[in-house]
Amino acid sequence: MNFIGIGNDIIEINRIEKAIKKANFITKVFTENEIKLFEIKGNRAEFFAGRFAGKEAVSKALGTGFREFSLTDIEILNNELGKPYVTFKNSIESYNKKYFIDISISHCKEYATAVAIIFEGGK
Repeated sequence: MNFIGIGNDIIEINRIEKAIKKANFITKVFTENEIKLFEIKGNRAEFFAGRFAGKEAVSKALGTGFREFSLTDIEILNNELGKPYVTFKNSIESYNKKYFIDISISHCKEYATAVAIIFEGGK
């Protein structure tokens, strides 16, 4: 596999906590599957913030930002062991065959952070 890029993002959890109270923020940023996962996790702001940082990190690793697609085109769920994984949706679904993404998400009391590394070679 060839290395494509690395992305990193950090966000203040209180910014996301304020944003999730606004109309439509959650549905503009997160997929239905992510929203279901958040509900299972108790809709905690740090969980939303971590996933938001993850989407930002993926866009940075791709080197495009969100110029060619939207936040809901990147879906971050967890495997059976709890490790997060990325699936591309909608207009960039073909990226699933093109790229492999390794992602790590973490948070503390005030911040959430994520790192994404992208390699050539899909699932």
